[in-house]
Amino acid sequence: MNNKKRWIAMTATVAVAGSLLAACGSDNTSGNGSEAGKEGGSKETANLNASGMPITKEPISLTFFTGKAATNGNNFEETLVWKEYAKMSNMNIKFQLVPFENLTEKRNLALAGGDYPDAFYSARVPASDLMKYGSQGTFIKLNDLIDKYAPNFKKLMEKYPDLKKGLTMPDGNIYSFPSFYSPDFLPMLIGTPFWVKQEWLTKLGMKEPTTTEELYQYLKAVKQTDLNGNGQADEIPYAGTGINPLIEQLRGAWGFGNRGLGHKFVDVDPKTNELRFFRTDPKYKEVIEYVRKLYSDGLIDKEIFTVKTSALYAKGQTGIFGSTINPNPSTQLNQSGYVGLGALKGPHGDQVYSHVKVPAVWPGAFVITDKNKHPEATVRWIDHFFGDEGATFYFMGIEGQTYKKTADGKLEFVDEITKNPNGLTMDQALAKYITWLGGSYPGYVQEKYFKGSETLPESIGTGKKAQPHSVKELWNSFNFTEEETEFRSTVGSDMETYIGEMEAKFITGSQPMSEWDKYVATVQKMGQDQYMKTYKQAYERYKSSK
Repeated sequence: MNNKKRWIAMTATVAVAGSLLAACGSDNTSGNGSEAGKEGGSKETANLNASGMPITKEPISLTFFTGKAATNGNNFEETLVWKEYAKMSNMNIKFQLVPFENLTEKRNLALAGGDYPDAFYSARVPASDLMKYGSQGTFIKLNDLIDKYAPNFKKLMEKYPDLKKGLTMPDGNIYSFPSFYSPDFLPMLIGTPFWVKQEWLTKLGMKEPTTTEELYQYLKAVKQTDLNGNGQADEIPYAGTGINPLIEQLRGAWGFGNRGLGHKFVDVDPKTNELRFFRTDPKYKEVIEYVRKLYSDGLIDKEIFTVKTSALYAKGQTGIFGSTINPNPSTQLNQSGYVGLGALKGPHGDQVYSHVKVPAVWPGAFVITDKNKHPEATVRWIDHFFGDEGATFYFMGIEGQTYKKTADGKLEFVDEITKNPNGLTMDQALAKYITWLGGSYPGYVQEKYFKGSETLPESIGTGKKAQPHSVKELWNSFNFTEEETEFRSTVGSDMETYIGEMEAKFITGSQPMSEWDKYVATVQKMGQDQYMKTYKQAYERYKSSK
């Protein structure tokens, strides 16, 4: 897009923002949150309890712009957790629900038009916006507020220094609370393992694949064998949505992605200990050639580039997938008997389990705006969920009503949720009690109180297999200055898009591998050196951040 077109598009966005989101504001029509803590300190903090519940002495009301998954209910205020928390805290929250599929557009319109409420909750605010709107004062600085009013979160940042590094913007300020997965909870950081069907391995007389060659032989055998015994060649060796999840699972077998999924183009060269743009590395060509071989041999579902998640799951429920990548086949496909693979060893002996998310998976999960007249109380409100008591309440509900403790002290949902008498799925039964379904929520996730797909026995087993070869130095995402962000959102974005498109073309065969060197040269000309310069600057800040 040329500059003129970009200006016209931006102007149009601002112009329509007010009409589309007139209802997005709260009754707080003015007032800077950080200033409220200064000017109105005596008034606002006089209504604040320093600790314990309720948070405020007199009730207050706030409005949050809120991301919503399809699995969530349509009225957060009526769910058990939020009804109970309103009573406990004396804070009444109106959640303005926006479906995740429309979230980015609606959030951008709200910010561009200035018609935004007291906070953005579960709204996936990107780091670039945290920096942009933080420096403008739209998002308030949280450094001092965390120090004074967020003991749980402060303790977490002290325990995990990389968490603070990942949240600190280049100007030295923190503008958000994250969705934070415990670095010790590897199955959660893996999220979507590479599953293979144990029953079919047994029928084929094969052991679980531990190398890329063994995986190839298994997938090939699935294609050539009528494993479901229906007389049709309908078995699909590997099925998924998009090709990237497969590449991201496999490239560790060539030693790439050794700083985790937060860095999809840059890692560290183990030979030099310097940053490396690995997507054009000569050895990375072998990763693409391997996936190309799987595709050309018919071992990858031909619909992989076009299939929607719902259609994939419907197909998977017929039991024809030899392997797939998702949270857990038992919960997504209603298929038991799959086992998750550990780190595959590649042709050169590399063996890194690189498919590991950053712990601060959504850095901008919760942001307080300058329209919020109660920033201190709001920080106390969100901090509760970063402590064990609040997190257990958020994820599990109320003991005796939604969960129980086993004899060995573990937490389990009650039968009404896990074995619903009305035939509801677990997600459907949970929806009237909690709102964490679909992810992106601000909070602290640990195995002891989080009971999603990642805590099922086969997921825990995958984590144990992956552990010995998991990423040793896991980086959180880096934060970039506005100037760096401008480069990354233009030249850098064009580079990344081109790389994704070309990898797909190489894999499908529409582009011959003989064009690889020409492709690498094109990426270089597009601005790879400047891309790496920008990355190194952010990396140096990340290393030196305290």
